[in-house]
Formats: sequence, structure tokens, C-alpha cells
Amino acid sequence: MERMQKLLHDPIFSVQGSETGSKVMPLKEAVSRYVKQGMMIHTCQTSIRWCHAIFNEIARQFWGKRGDFTLAGISMNFPHAVLVHGGLVKKMITSYFGDPYIVPSPNRVFQKAVKEGTLEIEHWSIYTITLRLQAAALNLPFLPTHSLLGSTMEQDNKKDLVVMDDPLREGEKIALVSALQPDLTIAHGWLADSEGNAVFLAPLGENIKGALGSKKGVILTVEKIVPTEKLRKYSHMVKLPGTYVKSVSEVPFGAHPSGLSRTGLDELDLYSEDYAFIEEVHQAGKNKDSFQAWIDKWVLSCSDHEDYLAKLGHERIQRLTGQSNPESWRVNFSSLEKIIDDEKYTPIEMAMVVMARILAQKVKKDKHKTLLAGAGIANLASWLCFYKLKQEDYPLELMAEIGMYGYVPCPTEPILFNTSNFATCKITTDIPTIMGLFVGGIKANCIGALGAAQIDQHGSINTTKMDQDNVIVGSGGANDVCSVAKDVVAILPQSSDRLIEDVYYITSPGKNVSTVVSTMGIFEKTANDSGFTLTGYFPSNEGNLEKIIEKFQKKSSWSFNIGKNLKEIKPPAHDELKMLRIFDPNRYYLGALNNEY
Repeated sequence: MERMQKLLHDPIFSVQGSETGSKVMPLKEAVSRYVKQGMMIHTCQTSIRWCHAIFNEIARQFWGKRGDFTLAGISMNFPHAVLVHGGLVKKMITSYFGDPYIVPSPNRVFQKAVKEGTLEIEHWSIYTITLRLQAAALNLPFLPTHSLLGSTMEQDNKKDLVVMDDPLREGEKIALVSALQPDLTIAHGWLADSEGNAVFLAPLGENIKGALGSKKGVILTVEKIVPTEKLRKYSHMVKLPGTYVKSVSEVPFGAHPSGLSRTGLDELDLYSEDYAFIEEVHQAGKNKDSFQAWIDKWVLSCSDHEDYLAKLGHERIQRLTGQSNPESWRVNFSSLEKIIDDEKYTPIEMAMVVMARILAQKVKKDKHKTLLAGAGIANLASWLCFYKLKQEDYPLELMAEIGMYGYVPCPTEPILFNTSNFATCKITTDIPTIMGLFVGGIKANCIGALGAAQIDQHGSINTTKMDQDNVIVGSGGANDVCSVAKDVVAILPQSSDRLIEDVYYITSPGKNVSTVVSTMGIFEKTANDSGFTLTGYFPSNEGNLEKIIEKFQKKSSWSFNIGKNLKEIKPPAHDELKMLRIFDPNRYYLGALNNEY
């Protein structure tokens, strides 16, 4: 017994002291040691949009040299544009390549580089990018999907995509997307120990599959490095094992201007998105010289991340830290009454209100349980639909592609992925779960709401290219939604160059797009017709119906039918306008008020 008691207390059985070796090093050393010319670098977007501090350090070390990098990831935004502007990137493999905030829009740096032939963009959807990364991590040559079928991406990506007859379901097609294995992953997490075992908080976005498949592992930055003993307390949040990590660096505010959710980890001081900073770089990026000046100020003149934080300033850091509280939206809410109660409305407000009405009708008629909306005006219309149904006690779960399920939108902030909404989710998960299961799964009954740059007379949506050298922003999750959702409603401003006969690039096939809401009226597919019928028009000062129809025809390149029961749509009610404006008090999406309805 004495020998057993002695053995029981032998230090070998202690949990402490089981660490296998520290990988902690300064970020500057990590980049110098592991980032090499010509690499395919996977920019991991697990829970965050940008691992910004790593991008800045890569830019500082490679500026003026040959990078020849290929960047792979679900989304390419301004940090990637810094490297493109510096001539360091030859190719991007992604689903979205634009400025996401505050209003989603094309990125001028990417557009210029594509036109000049210095940058190639390989287009995928957000779900298929994650599948390709997952296949590599699983050591599989491919994974199957229903996405991309019938799109231009199916044609353009034949070397990495095979369409075949489904061997188990007669008469159906399936797409096989090849594994995508990057050379190196860069990532930013919440906590890690000295080995690199790291905490990432949900919603998890692409999750960690790309990092697990990278040939040479992961360069990791985190907000804080903690003892392994403490990390065990959060083992259910640890997503990245240290065995896949090459280096770990403590870099507080390393995701700025992204925000970090504090859901489930209240003890760590985190921070919200810095939209003022993002808007500053968005404006600077419209011009080559102004963007270079911005890079000089915020990247090249900073010797390291500590310099960057000093330039941000203590006051700004403290303000962003305070705004990470999920209830921070309440602070300025009481000052919005005058803005919200104006009775005038814009054409886009009218369109969003009508889209919300249509979505609510369809949800109830077809018993949809879930609604997934793209960013921008489609998203605000979906939020209005949600609150309309909520007032009727009708159950509907809102979803967002990065892993948000059953969330309740918070007022004053129109951004789809804002951190205040994370705390209201019933489930926080990842892209494969949302897009693969909750939108396209066997028991899913999801309706989609999407915006578009262009829509053709068959319902096909283009958000990728206007012509060979004129890129827009890409698919994001739009193709995945159009491919498998039970129904899709689309919205866009009406003009002859937006409603066109055939889109140049089919980002999202139109087979499931049943309704298009423009800033002038409603088009619907009726019966088994693959084309659209004009079924409703918005209040107009054109006078008689003949002139109204003539204006529709002038502002459309479509061939469309005129509904037998064509009707004028009621203008927005006060409560409908009020709810929209509560979410967008600065009118980023709603437009400036005027008297031209």
C-alpha cells in the first residue's frame, strides 16, 4: 500500500510539466524565419476577418523585393491589397475580393492589378473554398458539393473541379472540388500556450481546416500567451493543436481593425471593429498615391506592432475595448429619434421594405424555418422581415454564413458580421455547418435573400466580373445559397445595365431565384416559366400605367411579361421605415433622403 501511495504521488502523473517545448518568438523573427518567396500563404479567417499584424510584418520585410506570393482564403480585403499594391502577390484564390465594410464594394487596388495583368484571381464560393482546404487536411484528393454547378466557376476551374453524374442518385449531377494545400498558414487567435495550442471563439468562419492542412504549419499570433495549466480550463475552445504550429507570438490588438468576440471568454479584454479606420483605408485605396501614403503611415513607418499600437493611441484602444460589450449599441440609441421618424423615403428603402414583405409571405406560405441573407441591402430587408414575423410570434431563424444561427440583430449597426450580434446567437458554428447542413442539408428548408450587381432574365446573378478585366467582388456565399436553398429573393437598383439579357459572368445560377425586387417594382417567375413577369410597381409620378410600363422597359434590358393583375405596391408604413432606420441610422445603405421617390 505504501508503494502504491508513493507511486500515486509520483510527479510523472502530474498534469503540470507536460509541455513539450516553447515556440514563442517575436513576430518579426517568425516572419523572417518562415515566410519565403513564392509561397502559397493561407490567410486563416477563423472567427476574425484579418490577422492584420502578420500582414503588416510581411509587408515590412518584403517591401521592394520579389514576393511572388499566392494568397488563399475565403476573403481578400484591404490587408491583402497592401501586399498587392506592393507588387508582392501574383495570384489570389478566394471567394470574395473587395472592401467588405462599411458598404460592400469593389477594391480599386485589386481592380487595377487585374486590368494591368499583374494579378490573377481564381474564383470560388465561400463553401467550396472551405471544402478544398478541408480535403487537404483530411488527406483526400477531393470533396463533393452541389455548389458551382451551372456557374461560370464550373467552367473556369476545370483543372480543380470535376462535374459528374451522381453515382448514387440517378439523374443528378455532383461536383468534386480538389484539395487545396497551402504552404503556410497565418492566423490570429485569442489565447495560446507556449506550444501554440490556441483558443478560437465562435462563430468559427472557415474553422481551422486550412491550418491543419498547410505543408509547413502555422505562424500564429494571439492576444495573450498563458500557461498550459490555464489553457486546459478552455480546452473546449482550443481549436488549433500546437503540433501544427511553427511559432507563436503575443500580439495584443493583432486583429485590429477587425474585432474579437468575447462570447464565452469574459475575462479577456477584447475589442470591437474599428469602422472609422476601415473607412479611412477604403477611401485611401481609391487612389494609388493616397493608398501609398496610408501604407507609409500605418505599415512601413512602424518598426513593429508596438509602434502601430502607439500610433493608434491609448484613447482609441480604450474606446474600441469598451465597444466590444454586446450592449454598447444602447449608448447612442436615444439620439436617433429625429432621423428615424422622417416620413420621406428613398427608392432603396421602398425596395427593402417590399423585399421584407415578400420574404415574410414566402416564409409563412412555404413554412421556411431559416433565412440566410447576403450582406448589404438584402441583409437589412431580411432583418426587417425577421422583426415583422417576430411581432406575429412566427418562428424564423436568421443565419449568416460565417457560422451564426438564430441570431437577433442589434440596432444601430447594419454590418452583417458585427460582434454585438454574435452574443445573440442560439448556435455559433462554422461555414460548412451553415452552408452545407443548414442551407443545403437533407432537412433544410432555407430561403435566401441576396443582393446583386447584375441579374439576367433567367435569374442568374453576377457579382464577379463585368468583363474579362473588370472584376467586382466575387461570390462569397451567394453561389452556395443559390445552388441549394429552396427559394431565393434578389434585390438591386433598377437600370438597363443591371437588369440585362444575359450576364457576362454567372456567379450564381438563377434556377432557384423566384423573385427580383428592384427600386421600381417586383418581378416574379410564374408557373414553370424560366423568365420573369412584372407583377407590381412602386408609387410613381409617371401618370398612367402605359407610361409606367414604358419606363420599366427603358430601364431594363430584359424581356419580361406584364402580369394580368399588375398592381401598385403600397408605400412603406411608418413602422417599416422606423425599423429599417434603427439598424442604419447613418444611412450607409439607405441613401440620402430626398423628394424623388
